[in-house]
Amino acid sequence: MERYSEYKDSGVHWLGEIPSHWTTIKSKYLWQEQFSTSENSSEDLLSVSQYDGITPAKSDSRSESLKGYKKVEENDLVINIMLAWMGGLGVSAYNGIVSPAYCIYRLTDGSNPKFMHYLYKTPMYLAEFARHSTGVIPSRWRMYTDDFGQVLTVIPPREEQDAMVAYLDTAIAKIDSAIAQQQKMIDLLNERKQIIINNAVTKGLNPDVKMKDSGVDWIGEICDSWRLYRLKHLLKESLMYGANESAESEDPSYPRYIRITDIDENGTLKPDTFRSLPPLKAEPYLLSKGDILFARSGATAGKTYLFDEDIKACFAGYLIKAQVSDMLLPRYLMYYTRSGIYDSWKNSIFIQATIQNIGADKYANLRIPLPTIEEQKDIVDFLNIETGKIDQIVEAHKTLIALLQERKQIIINDVVTGKVKVTK
Repeated sequence: MERYSEYKDSGVHWLGEIPSHWTTIKSKYLWQEQFSTSENSSEDLLSVSQYDGITPAKSDSRSESLKGYKKVEENDLVINIMLAWMGGLGVSAYNGIVSPAYCIYRLTDGSNPKFMHYLYKTPMYLAEFARHSTGVIPSRWRMYTDDFGQVLTVIPPREEQDAMVAYLDTAIAKIDSAIAQQQKMIDLLNERKQIIINNAVTKGLNPDVKMKDSGVDWIGEICDSWRLYRLKHLLKESLMYGANESAESEDPSYPRYIRITDIDENGTLKPDTFRSLPPLKAEPYLLSKGDILFARSGATAGKTYLFDEDIKACFAGYLIKAQVSDMLLPRYLMYYTRSGIYDSWKNSIFIQATIQNIGADKYANLRIPLPTIEEQKDIVDFLNIETGKIDQIVEAHKTLIALLQERKQIIINDVVTGKVKVTK
């Protein structure tokens, strides 16, 4: 794409040069804050996401009155003042209501709201929102209306804004479609991986083995020679809850303090969320290699993590530690918790409660079809190889998604900041 013929200094370092016929204006002269609230909670509840912008809320039980929530009209800018610097904002395509903690703004100058949506999501504007946020630490940063009002907004002519939006809508839709295709492949691969695991932990590795009914609906048939145990009968000691301590220390000489938020979707430890606990507080909750941690509440309930690190670590209260006996290989148990039958067990627990919660009493009674220790070793070796192959392919698709996301951001940034020229 071509560049504009002439550029000028915007007057601020972070924005740099802009096309010579563009203008800039402080946001306080561009947006007017709105304060209208719901009187009867009849409006649709909207959600503000740093990834998806403004969307209808996924769940709206209306168990509590939403009277007093702020009204949003189509084309209004909604900002989560706590997450503005992370992209927690967007121009709404919907009428509805949002949390009273959010700020709502309406354009006053006739600009294209969708252009503003693209502009405010660029890295340079998110960095500017961070600079205009106040608070001691990032988790407590807030960008209030007066702060937002000082942010300099770049304004191209309206016809150029419209052309940019039309171009970006088309270009981004194509990239999003490609991302969706990659994600579909990842989902199919993960589904295939779970089938392989499920077959291995119920049928073993011999396809001709004689099967029997386990007597448990969510397990189904298992190898005829296997026995069914409850987890509590396969432990060295009773299940144990973690420490009820805050995670404020980052001292690398202290034991790492493992929390639910430190465990990623693959059941591995995140490298960038390190927190630690002073030795005296950590001592009763120190982990040994082979310990399994089970998450016990909320959206992460049922998530598991196998501690296999050469570090000193302890664990937090929303996790439950299982130390298995010599009858059960820790990694075999981990694979079992990646199976479809484990998911079925979790769902049977959730059906019985309004809040997703799996306490130690429920984990203790988890049924596990168990082969001999030698057969467990063979199954683990098999699954290490087969799931490893799938994981490699999944990572390749994830890498491609990351490249597509990066490409999308570059296109948006170059267009809305005038680095390239869009023509009708």
